[in-house]
Amino acid sequence: MVHEAAGWRPLTALPRDPAATTVAVAWRAGRALSQADFAAQVAAWRDLLVAQPGARWALFVEDTFDFAAALFGAWHAGKVVVVPGDMQDDTVARLRGAADGFLGDLPGALARPAPACGKTSFVPLDREATQLIVYTSGTNGEPLAIPKRLAQLDAEVHALEARFGALCDIGLAPVNLAPETVAAGDAVAGLDRDPDVEPPLVWATVTHQHIYGLLFRVLWPLAAARPFAAERLVFNEEIAQRIEGPAVLVASPAHLRRLPEALDWSAARAGLRGVFSSGGPLPPEAAESTLALLGAAPVEVYGSSETGGVAWRQRARHGDTWQPLPGVEFRIADGELCVRSPHLPDDQWVRTADRAMPAGDGMDGFELQGRVDRIVKIEEKRVSLTAMEQCLTASDDVAEARVLMLADERPVVDAAGAVPAHAARPAVVVALSESGRAKLLRAGKPALVAELRARLLAAVDRVALPRRWRLVGALPVNAQGKSPEALLGALFAPAAEASNVRPVAEWSVAEPTRAVAAIALAPELLVFDGHFPGSPILPGVAQVDWAIAFARERFALPARFVRLDALKFSQPATPGMRLDIALQWNAATCTLQFEYRSTAGRHSTGRIVFAEGEAA
Repeated sequence: MVHEAAGWRPLTALPRDPAATTVAVAWRAGRALSQADFAAQVAAWRDLLVAQPGARWALFVEDTFDFAAALFGAWHAGKVVVVPGDMQDDTVARLRGAADGFLGDLPGALARPAPACGKTSFVPLDREATQLIVYTSGTNGEPLAIPKRLAQLDAEVHALEARFGALCDIGLAPVNLAPETVAAGDAVAGLDRDPDVEPPLVWATVTHQHIYGLLFRVLWPLAAARPFAAERLVFNEEIAQRIEGPAVLVASPAHLRRLPEALDWSAARAGLRGVFSSGGPLPPEAAESTLALLGAAPVEVYGSSETGGVAWRQRARHGDTWQPLPGVEFRIADGELCVRSPHLPDDQWVRTADRAMPAGDGMDGFELQGRVDRIVKIEEKRVSLTAMEQCLTASDDVAEARVLMLADERPVVDAAGAVPAHAARPAVVVALSESGRAKLLRAGKPALVAELRARLLAAVDRVALPRRWRLVGALPVNAQGKSPEALLGALFAPAAEASNVRPVAEWSVAEPTRAVAAIALAPELLVFDGHFPGSPILPGVAQVDWAIAFARERFALPARFVRLDALKFSQPATPGMRLDIALQWNAATCTLQFEYRSTAGRHSTGRIVFAEGEAA
């Protein structure tokens, strides 16, 4: 039987009648937000945007309830919604040419309207005409706009409910269904949710500004009448402390890889019915750790912004084999995975650029074998970047490795002294394991890099050996838990490579007055030199300096520092640690509050006061 949540509504029929269900739409700071609250806010956005010229409106807002209301309000006003992944300066500049106006937290956005008064009513949305535009994560440095019709999104949430609805509602493991069992767009027939069973609250560590978060924490919960948390969980401590009662966690591999055993997971373990992960493969050890700590075997979902959801697996049951989602067909042509599904814009087969092979041992499904497009030519020799990464991660000293092509600092020139237009060579970012960090402290970077280069000779010709290396505590990730090449390439920027003074911030929250980032304390950072020999710790003055520098990346701080207030150091931070830095900017008082935390707890806090005046 195919599972259906009680009161299931297609996306075209949302918002639902406020009187049709007693289930809250969302929870914010311990307060329920009702169906009536949602319908009133959607109507207010609709009425505001109907009067606005322009067909495309960009939407970025941190609060998931506010995002959902603005999204459906814009759709009911006949607008195409453009959903950027962040609100960085270059993103905003790009949006000015892609949208006619801004909503939410974007600069110059329309003010949020007051909720509509009185009874609200809505005409069903057109499945084909209603659209949004999402962006890839920009693995090549230039995000690609992907249009999505409501019909595609509705088909996908329908497939998610068919496959995982019983897991969310009553904790039953998902089952395999034949593609013909579920017809996209039809009512999901079968098992109704027991009215006495409390629906789970959907928590997430991922942003709704990406297709994975948009589907799993906004559209699917709304269609299935499951409430979602309006706030996003940023720190691991929040997962342990805030999840209780029936719940579902929508996470990324970046979070699940770093669940600390030291935290008390008992409340989360008792309440979680399911854990989802997407955005990249989850290492087997992370899947095992998630099951041990959270009591739920994570469900991995494979797909992309272009293809939508394609397949799923639970390593505890399927190992490396991916099972297609309901309605998804796949075939393997010339070693490359091809898919066809209602999640795509048409009925054509699409090549995924992922290498694959049929599952073994008589199992259905497929196994992924790496990217097709990661073969490059270096001095006329074909080199597999994937093979280089696999060779490096086979070392006990390496937790993760990424190889990217960067402009060669010493390119070969021709007889006339000209430099080739596209001269590039591999560069490597290595996230060290615990043994690797110990070896780095003991032997130094040159010795460790020489050892890793020697390993690579087994995979590539000597002419392709990388000359540029970055050794880090963890790969930098964006808010979607991915490590795009633009983010990795920033580690090789001249300032970062020349000074090695400050780690790269991985921003998970970027609001107008609040920001949160993760930083990896690589042992090679110069601030550890001589502080203290044999037992290095992160100096307090560096923590203050970094707080100001990171804050200048997010806020328009005044140029002149005045004083430092309420500075407190609770415990030392040491090489190899991964810290979270939280920043709060108050323009009215010209004060910046900062806090450094790790899985060990709080490390330092302080308040920095600036002089009023022109921003630096």
